[in-house]
Amino acid sequence: MTFQPGLFKGKHALVTGATQGIGAAVANALAALGANVTAVGIDRGDRSLDARVDVRLADVSSEADVAALFGKLSTLDILVNCAGIIRRGWEHDVAVFEQVVAVNLTGTMRICVAARPLLAARRGVIVNTASMLSFFGGAQVPGYAASKGGVAQLTKSLALAYAADGIRVNAVAPGWIATPLTQALQQDQGRSGAILQRTPLGRWGQPEDIADAVAFLCAPASAFITGVILPVDGGYLVA
Repeated sequence: MTFQPGLFKGKHALVTGATQGIGAAVANALAALGANVTAVGIDRGDRSLDARVDVRLADVSSEADVAALFGKLSTLDILVNCAGIIRRGWEHDVAVFEQVVAVNLTGTMRICVAARPLLAARRGVIVNTASMLSFFGGAQVPGYAASKGGVAQLTKSLALAYAADGIRVNAVAPGWIATPLTQALQQDQGRSGAILQRTPLGRWGQPEDIADAVAFLCAPASAFITGVILPVDGGYLVA
């Protein structure tokens, strides 16, 4: 990272979906920059979190869990929504489709609504997690693609709605990132090869690549940026 040490000292951050993968990298990056970080997940994940990060268990698709989570928070400066699921090959089943949308899209909205009063009091910032599939479809993942398209439009809408509160709302759109969510694709030589061939920078992204972009969108350097969907994809989208 190329950020000033202590950039987020005195700031309180909440990161959902933060016990593995991109969310864990984001939580670690914010903690390394001085933030007091609460990482939220449905389990304790792969134990990759910095010891300074406070882990709390909650399901973003549960109204009761979210109410209990925010009942224990007194201040909040940074919210990063990383909670998400994918059910590749199963999402044409309406029940599975609804489950994916409930976590990825409705869960993001639920957390944003709960966080708004705390963020307004501190003129805070929200960063959501969109996707390349916010821009094009996925035959095997209609629920995931629909939910991530929705996250992009939700981000733009909340940027408008929350601006009067001094809250900036942006999103990152990760490309192909090496996480447990993409493990099967990484191990498939044909699919992985096709991904790398289309990616101009010629590699799989790492969770830390996304974390650095999130840190920028949370930092004073982006104080005049809101409503942006920032691709972090090695050039995949434009190839």
